[in-house]
Amino acid sequence: METTHRTDQQRSADQRRRELLEAADRVVLRDGPQASMNAIAAEAGITKPILYRHFGDKGGLYRALAKRHTDALLSALQQALDAPADRRERVEATLDTYLAAIEARPQVYRFLMHPSEDTGGGQHSEQGFDIGRHSAPVLRRMGEELAKVIAERVDLGPNSEVMARVWGHGIVGMMHAAGDWWLGERPCSRTELVKGLADLLWGRLERVDDKEGGPGF
Repeated sequence: METTHRTDQQRSADQRRRELLEAADRVVLRDGPQASMNAIAAEAGITKPILYRHFGDKGGLYRALAKRHTDALLSALQQALDAPADRRERVEATLDTYLAAIEARPQVYRFLMHPSEDTGGGQHSEQGFDIGRHSAPVLRRMGEELAKVIAERVDLGPNSEVMARVWGHGIVGMMHAAGDWWLGERPCSRTELVKGLADLLWGRLERVDDKEGGPGF
C-alpha cells in the first residue's frame, strides 16, 4: 500500500512538472530569451517560490526545457536518418529537419541558445544567467548522439570511433553556426542552405562505405 501511495505521488509530481514545463513553453514562445520566472509562474497560476521549489532556479528550468526540446529534436533527426532514401537524400533531410525545427520555433531556439539581458536582485535573481554555460551541453549531447549513429553505420577506417565523434560534433557545430546565422539574416532559402551544407559534407561521405549488416548512413 505504501509503495502504491509513493507511486501515485510520483505520478502526480511528474504530471505537475509537465504542466509547468508546458506553461514555460508558452511563455518562451511569446517572449523568447526575455522569458522570466515571474511570467512563467503567472502563466502556470502559481507563485514564483513554488516554481523555484520544482526547478531550483532559472538554470534548472532551462535544463528541463532544453532536455524536453533536445529529446524531440533528436527523435526527429533519427527519423530523417532512418528514412527509406539514398544517402544524399537522408543527409539533406537531416539538415532540413534541424533547420525546420529552429525556423518553426525561433523564440524557443533563441531562449535555448542566446543570452538574455535579465536584471534583478535577491536570492533567486535571474541577473547573470549564463545561457552559454547551459547551452553547450545541449550541443555536446547532439554531437555524441550523431556520433553514435555515424559509428554504427559507416566505416571510417582506423580509429573509426574517434573519427565518428569528430564528424558528429563537427556536423552539429556546422548546423548550429550556419543555422544561427541563417535564422538571423535569412540570406537565402532553407532549401538553398540545405543544399550548400550538404555539398560541404558530401565530399567524404560519398566515398565512405556502409558497415556490413548496418542500416547505412
